[in-house]
Amino acid sequence: MIDSFVTYLEFEKRSSPHTVEAYQRDLVQLEEFIELSFEQKDLTLVSHRELRAWVIDLVEQGLSTTSVNRKIATLRSYYKFLLRNGKIEQDPTYKLKSLKNPKKLPEFVQEKSIASVLEESVYEDNFQGKRDRIVMEFLYLTGVRLSELIGLKWSDIDLIQDQVKVLGKRKKERIIPITKGLKQNIISYQKVFEETFPKAGQSHYFIVSNSGKKSYPMMVYRIVRQYLDLFAQTSKRSPHVLRHTFATHLLNKGADLNAVKDLLGHANLAATQVYTHNSMEKLKAVFEQAHPKA
Repeated sequence: MIDSFVTYLEFEKRSSPHTVEAYQRDLVQLEEFIELSFEQKDLTLVSHRELRAWVIDLVEQGLSTTSVNRKIATLRSYYKFLLRNGKIEQDPTYKLKSLKNPKKLPEFVQEKSIASVLEESVYEDNFQGKRDRIVMEFLYLTGVRLSELIGLKWSDIDLIQDQVKVLGKRKKERIIPITKGLKQNIISYQKVFEETFPKAGQSHYFIVSNSGKKSYPMMVYRIVRQYLDLFAQTSKRSPHVLRHTFATHLLNKGADLNAVKDLLGHANLAATQVYTHNSMEKLKAVFEQAHPKA
């Protein structure tokens, strides 16, 4: 029946050669497992118990959740085909559940690495260098999203109150405090900005290209990647990694979860709680190192 199923995939469903090959390979693997483990080879006689045993075996072999779920999808498609063609009376995949994908923890830059990334000596002493440093500092020290940084204007920066007004998702405004160090670097950047673009006013965009035009996502991505490549050990090097780093470092230092939620502009606490996993890993390490009974 595997051959009939393959023909169905090729000519009726018009599946891609890659999909057909993958489905066929999965079913042959199942056939081999059933024969070896249950001493029978007829897949039309297979029960839920045997299919579940195969899934468990795949997991124990170390296959990824994605790979196992793809094979489960093969089984569902195959047994629906058999049921539709009257080859079986009951679908053995009816109670077969897909595996839950493990949640990936947000990647972040270690404190020592981020300190190196923000060193003044890393950047050239000109408009581009000061602009690049502000991009890196602003993303890390405020936790703003890429789109929020791009949309920021000079009029949103309040150097008297040491704060910035950000327009987030769903046009929701929030106020984020500015550190003294960031404030001084904004002042330095503002000076060279006004010298480079003397006609730009308060309504002009805060982060601009070398020609003075509004910044765009790929430009900011290139800046972030360029400087994270120098020191960071993360596999991802994007503006969002700096946002993750902002949140993680705050929580590692004991910041209130609700306060971090407000700073990030999250609509609910659940979105912020993902960062507590990284903090818990650090707490566990401290506990195991310091507690006499650990």
